[in-house]
Amino acid sequence: MQPNNHLASRKFSLWIWGPVAGVFGLAASVAVGAQSAASPGDVTFTKDIAPILQRHCQTCHRPDSLAPMSLLTYDEVRPYARSIKARTALRTQRGAMPPWFIEKDIGIQQYKDDPSLSEEELAAIAKWADGGAPRGNPADMPPPLNFQSGDQWKLGQPDLIVSSPDVTVKAMSADQWVSLGTVATGLTEDRYVRSVEVREINDIPKTVDSKTIGGRFVFHHMNYSSSTDPSGRIDETSTHWPLPEVGRNGDVFPQEAGKLLAARSVLVLEQAHIHANGRDTKAHLEFAFKFHPKGYKPGVKWVSVSGLGKGADLDVKPLMANQELHAYAVLQQHTKVVTFEPHLHAAGTRMCLEAIFGTDIQTLSCAAYDHNWVRTYAYTDDAMPLLPKGTILHIIGVLDTSPANRNIVDGRNWSGGGRRSVSNMFHDTLGTYIELNEEQFEREMAERVKELKLTKNDYVIGCPLCMGVSLPEVASTAGR
Repeated sequence: MQPNNHLASRKFSLWIWGPVAGVFGLAASVAVGAQSAASPGDVTFTKDIAPILQRHCQTCHRPDSLAPMSLLTYDEVRPYARSIKARTALRTQRGAMPPWFIEKDIGIQQYKDDPSLSEEELAAIAKWADGGAPRGNPADMPPPLNFQSGDQWKLGQPDLIVSSPDVTVKAMSADQWVSLGTVATGLTEDRYVRSVEVREINDIPKTVDSKTIGGRFVFHHMNYSSSTDPSGRIDETSTHWPLPEVGRNGDVFPQEAGKLLAARSVLVLEQAHIHANGRDTKAHLEFAFKFHPKGYKPGVKWVSVSGLGKGADLDVKPLMANQELHAYAVLQQHTKVVTFEPHLHAAGTRMCLEAIFGTDIQTLSCAAYDHNWVRTYAYTDDAMPLLPKGTILHIIGVLDTSPANRNIVDGRNWSGGGRRSVSNMFHDTLGTYIELNEEQFEREMAERVKELKLTKNDYVIGCPLCMGVSLPEVASTAGR
């Protein structure tokens, strides 16, 4: 793979369908006509399309889940055939389904839990819809997936669930940013956490439709930490947890980087952003932790990267597409990048992350941004960027206040930085990073070279010094 060009010059236009909610936003009235009979060689629902829906769609598109229509059976799917073709054809643009926006033609392409469709799957959907959406032979239908509960945990059954206090939000009320106090974990011994997932439980009927995924909830996000001080005081011994947001996936931490949930600790629910959704709603959050085995000890430390974004000093001009924002941060230690999580607001359409080391400029990741679906992108273990101390991280954000962006309320208004979605944010400080000492950094690079079978003529994105590791060294260093 060749080095990427500087991203500031690379732009594209987005085809916007407006706010989406994990649904196929085109009306069912665009459904295909009368069902055609399947011929040999045809793409059929039972043989070709049902397996695709099981792999990529049915987690949300089923009864008692986020999406308002179920896509389990042929009779349920067929009215939406053309809508499914249109929304999946958006690929990585905003409004695409599944909601996964990493660009396929630039940067690292290895991510955990990537739900995106392959080119072959997209072609099959298009051919099926264009061919009259035939059912096919019922004997070809795969066995149905076993969804034990519409509210099942995506990361598996947790070892500990901690619930926040209930909040009641009136149908029409102003946004709130409030503390919900502290909640005891009940732990009697230190435990290291391998994954954490947060979900909202509310009294909105599952059968009620919504224009956006945010319309099904009242919590937009929650900043929270854990502390051994019962009063909730946060200090250097506290653990900061990934921020849950509307549409965001859970977090599985690297094997060597479990996070501490201490004995006799409390969750400090520092600040909840709560918004009205048009219905009187009672709701609370559940925090689900899965633990490492007792006796586990982490081998590395988490580190924050400050300055990778801008806050109140944003100047977002009205009625203008392709507005660029830039921010830089210098790494103070050797660093492994675990996740990329772009964060903008409704005007945001795209973000890229670059690593600059000397004259080497590498684009690590680019993703479209949809404020209805906040995503975190976790690199696979053999693709997590390994960046030396002194590397400059550079993020590029693209905003659109033109009429093409249906997510903003009124593009004629100037806007600056702020917490409300009608204001703006621009940062990647939600991405996660691990600090590596000199020995760990050299070992990780050597293992990367060995695992990927790199030679001196290879170029690997995300490891600017990997090719400085001499090949004889690799055999003796890797696996130490």
